[in-house]
Amino acid sequence: MSVTAPRGFAASGVAASIKASGAPDLALVVGYPFGAIAGAATFTTNLAAAAPVQISRTHLAATRGRVAAVVLNSGCANAATGARGLEAARRSAEVVAEAIGVGVDEVLVCSTGLIGPHLPLDRLESAIPGLVDSLGSTRADAARAAEAILTTDTHAKEVVVERDGFSVGGMVKGAGMIAPNMATMLAVLTTDASIGPAGLADALRLAVGSSFNELTVDGCTSTNDTVCALASGLGRAVELDELADALSEACANLAFQLAEDAEGTTRVVRVVVTGASSVEQARQAARAVAESNLVKTSLYGADPYWGRVLSELGASGAAFDIERVSVRYGPTLVFADGLEVEHDRPATSAYLSGAVVELLCDLGLGAGEATVLTTDLGPGYIDENMRTS
Repeated sequence: MSVTAPRGFAASGVAASIKASGAPDLALVVGYPFGAIAGAATFTTNLAAAAPVQISRTHLAATRGRVAAVVLNSGCANAATGARGLEAARRSAEVVAEAIGVGVDEVLVCSTGLIGPHLPLDRLESAIPGLVDSLGSTRADAARAAEAILTTDTHAKEVVVERDGFSVGGMVKGAGMIAPNMATMLAVLTTDASIGPAGLADALRLAVGSSFNELTVDGCTSTNDTVCALASGLGRAVELDELADALSEACANLAFQLAEDAEGTTRVVRVVVTGASSVEQARQAARAVAESNLVKTSLYGADPYWGRVLSELGASGAAFDIERVSVRYGPTLVFADGLEVEHDRPATSAYLSGAVVELLCDLGLGAGEATVLTTDLGPGYIDENMRTS
């Protein structure tokens, strides 16, 4: 189970004919029995934020963190759709609110898919009664919801984290347009921990900051990115740090699943920078390497060409001294003291052919450390994105 694993939640997913394929495309996660519970969310930093993002921000502010349900559709982003798009997002919340007997502001709305097309509201409205009737708290119910939010993903992504007296469940979608500085995709997290809206919001920000915000696939930030968290309060009371720890574990697991299933990827790469003058400078350097097309293509080719890594470190804007930098591919040191280090190139290439690899860079200047999760870049990504998808 995922979002239905913690006590006090129900979920479902159905086909509403939003997708031309007829695949499931409408999901609902609710506090159960119906009613508002503690809620929080993080949203895209893209200034072209989609209508559902705008509506959900407004609703969350109006209720001061009280949420009864999250309705999510795939197959249409409802982004760059003007006043009609805003009305469609509002109406989506209204129909759900009417069906479960809660306030309209207590419903958050998420959409994912193509930018530009209008949401077929009539189909969505027609599907919501059946969606509500099919709500349940089983593993299958959670799986239907996770399936209904997918776009170019190849499979559903779910997680459960168990703690003493409470648990966290989660589902996520995302395969492209994934970059740092927000939530990087659509996700719903649930917990039965007892905590107020403010504490939940703080814990979510910490969790997102150390997981989804440290993932970059293609450097592109979507118009629709949202992570929602709901807390039923049916478990034990928790401190902020222990809930943040559990949420962070769940988000890190989901972030790794996103990287594994990224469009066209053949391997997941952890770019680790140590020895920076500050944590922020370490993050800056790691992201420069992780988002470099030259580095990513060499990783696709399992080519341990350290020169590309060194160049990106030097251009990152982080403090840099070439005489103090070292670069490793996994256990193999390839550059130090301003010069290439003799190494077994075939063995290093074999290491880089693995499903999960590490690229370790020590700047030799301080105690700042950061890790950014990324992927390689190959023809599969171009095949997916050379056309509207």
